[in-house]
Amino acid sequence: MGQKALRYRGRLYLDGEWVDGPDRTTVTDLAAGGAFAEVAAAGEDQAERALAAAESVKRPLRETTIPERVRWVEQIAAGIAERREELAEVIVREAGKPISSARGEVESAAERFRRAAEEIRAMKGEYRTGTTEGHEGWRAIVEHEPVGAVLCITPYNYPLATTALQVAPALAAGNAVVLKPASKTPISAAILAEIIADTDVPDGAFNFVPGPSSAIGDYLAGDDRVNAIAMTGSSSAGEHVARESGMVELHMELGGNAPAVVFEDADLESAASAAAKGSVKYAGQRCSAVSRVVAQSGVHDELVERIDRELDDWTVGDLFDEDTDLGPLISESQAEWVDELVTDAVDRGADLVRGGDYEETAAGVFTYEPTLLADVPHDARILHEEQFGPVAAVTSVEDEAEALALVDESDLALDASVFTNNHDRALRVAGSIDAGAVRINGAPSHGLGDIPFGGNRASGIGREGLHETIKSFVRKKSIVL
Repeated sequence: MGQKALRYRGRLYLDGEWVDGPDRTTVTDLAAGGAFAEVAAAGEDQAERALAAAESVKRPLRETTIPERVRWVEQIAAGIAERREELAEVIVREAGKPISSARGEVESAAERFRRAAEEIRAMKGEYRTGTTEGHEGWRAIVEHEPVGAVLCITPYNYPLATTALQVAPALAAGNAVVLKPASKTPISAAILAEIIADTDVPDGAFNFVPGPSSAIGDYLAGDDRVNAIAMTGSSSAGEHVARESGMVELHMELGGNAPAVVFEDADLESAASAAAKGSVKYAGQRCSAVSRVVAQSGVHDELVERIDRELDDWTVGDLFDEDTDLGPLISESQAEWVDELVTDAVDRGADLVRGGDYEETAAGVFTYEPTLLADVPHDARILHEEQFGPVAAVTSVEDEAEALALVDESDLALDASVFTNNHDRALRVAGSIDAGAVRINGAPSHGLGDIPFGGNRASGIGREGLHETIKSFVRKKSIVL
């Protein structure tokens, strides 16, 4: 499939109108090199217009019915399905994702809109009676109403699926949405805006405001017309937004440094396969990626050998080849960051088993070799900081207590996994690890969001998943008789 230079020239979508901004952002083609698209970049004037539009429709949206909102999200799901191949190609080019993974992301996005319809239908009110002395005759109807306006801040690594996970529940719950996508990957979100513009979603209920965080991020996050913020991104960015936002509902899924704890009684073949895939899938650019493998000393060496063999199957290739597993990193700066962490580990005494280098391709994008580190010292930065690269870092511990102590040293507490054939140990260790989700005998995975996920400490606030997210975007009102 040939490159289509500047095929997309997206604009802002504000209060039901397509408008230009004061600047434009060029989007790099990570499959073929060069630029393949550009999108208008908003300034404060456009951010203000988006906020004003959202404010103006809060009351009308509150009065819409569930069947109306179900129709909106089902129309959006149908629009995504209709443009699935176009969206998949865009995700390949803007995010550097292999075509098979990109198609999966598009299907996931459509399904999230469909399931948002199911979730909002199931959200019923309550009827309560007074049970304390003096309130015997009280009767109350407890309703769910939208919080108002939701600011959605989305990441580059899942530019459509994560956007769907935020926008679908917000619209289904009757809120106005202001969407600010990642500047590196705004085109799939721009197509989503086109899809929404062709539905029955009222003008002002959805506003698309791409642009650099330095220009509009604080302006949007700090405005008191925003009632909730949904954000997926780095911990440092999340902390900054939280400081700016004030008294709003915060819903943040932030950085990860997921450990895979492998005990001596584990199925090592299964553990190695999960550790390899969990480390390098989408070049490790996932918050739930296995960032460190904490192996009991008796199986460390064998586990490293097995992971090394598993990584033989992960090679960089043509992103439009159905058999390609691995693509480039999002940018040169990301490749440099991963290399900095790998170099730090090696300088501290880690054994570089394979990989450990990056290169610029003829297309001008940057790939990092699938990398395996063994005997990583406990003070190496890669065991404590988010790497976002295709690196499996294996370290050794003597026992369960040492494993738990090491796992919890990182401030990042999003995901973890435990590999053992001892049922009691599995539940005991999973219960002891400080993380939002712990998977037993498998790599972390958030899937469609059927199961709540989210981080503790520096890894976030609240829980995601369609059911959980919708609950964050409504508030209870008691009407007492």
